[in-house]
Amino acid sequence: MKSIGTIATVTKDGKITAQLSIDIPEGEHQVVIVIDEQPLGEKVESKQNRPPLKFSAYPVGLVSESMTFRREDIYADD
Repeated sequence: MKSIGTIATVTKDGKITAQLSIDIPEGEHQVVIVIDEQPLGEKVESKQNRPPLKFSAYPVGLVSESMTFRREDIYADD
């Protein structure tokens, strides 16, 4: 059993066309189709119309004054 991710085209009369890799043998196959309710074009437009995310700064400071995490403190001299 193989799982294939591809983009399919659905026509007004309900027919579906999809491109598969050439390693799938010719003939009838049992398939499972999962259809997203929004076409890809509508999803792209909604993402473009969304305002950019704003992240505020969160100062964390040092964990402790004695922990500087300098290279000399972390690694040995050898």
